[in-house]
Amino acid sequence: MSETLLDVKDLKVHYPVRTGGLVIGTYTPLKALDGVSFELKAGETLGVVGESGCGKSTLGRAVLQLLPATGGAVAWLGRALNDLDAKALKAERERMQIVFQDPLASLDPRMTAGDIIAEPLRNYRPHMSKAEMKAKVKDMMGRVGLHSTMINRYPHEFSGGQCQRIGIARAMILDPKLVVCDEPVSALDVSIRAQVVNLLMELQRAMNLAMIFISHDLSIVRHISHRVMVLYLGKTMEIAPRDALYAAPRHPYTQALLSAVPVPDPTIARARPRLALAGELPSPLNPPSGCVFRTRCPRATKVCAEVEPTRAQPGTGHDVWCHHWRESGLETKVAP
Repeated sequence: MSETLLDVKDLKVHYPVRTGGLVIGTYTPLKALDGVSFELKAGETLGVVGESGCGKSTLGRAVLQLLPATGGAVAWLGRALNDLDAKALKAERERMQIVFQDPLASLDPRMTAGDIIAEPLRNYRPHMSKAEMKAKVKDMMGRVGLHSTMINRYPHEFSGGQCQRIGIARAMILDPKLVVCDEPVSALDVSIRAQVVNLLMELQRAMNLAMIFISHDLSIVRHISHRVMVLYLGKTMEIAPRDALYAAPRHPYTQALLSAVPVPDPTIARARPRLALAGELPSPLNPPSGCVFRTRCPRATKVCAEVEPTRAQPGTGHDVWCHHWRESGLETKVAP
């Protein structure tokens, strides 16, 4: 059985927001993330999906301690990251990296591709000679599909896909154990997305990486992930192995997301049920009582407004936070 690298328990990220006026006001917590738990093993990819504003990027940054957590715990190889001082945390970050959404904005325009990729080496491997660093950078460039002759080019001389390959090379140069991919292909052309996703999968197999893959695109998440977690308004709605979740989603929110995934076969697309969500995403400053999804849920009842759902089916690997998942027939297949 693979080693558990990451153990996240009841993770919360709340931001105090001034309300009630500028002079005499009160602070209301904006609950960007409100009690998320999961585990991640070596070589495993956890896909994280949900609408904009549901807490996906906040989760990725909080796991890496780039954002301060309000509550909960993040354990890395059994060691609580929350309790580490700055020096100890920096040492642990050598094994935890991130690939950002905007490939060009995440690169320093004043640095060459070689300098960008070598920057982690300068920080964590200062004993390496310049020749050793250059050789390692060229090797990594080849692994991500960039020719070594591009080493002295600047970011503006690359395409978007090539810039993302530079970002991936920078994240992989230290041979990390965990990489958080924060919508790494959303800013790329459709023709380039598959290449970058396949590159990440190849590197994962070669390096036995654990990945948290954040995306809006459920088709890509299905391709790359081993397990999938669905977030809504900072809370987990459902988490399950990929095939189980796509074949028989149990939460109405997951069903609605999957029913919106395009299907290339028009016959299947017409026959498939559509579950449109009513209304807008509520404000995280004033989330609904009970189940946060109830204001948009077609199956909401009185208990949904009064009682927050707890995890159903614990221990089976397919967990759902819904009062009515069993009796409402939510097992019905909606995914292609």
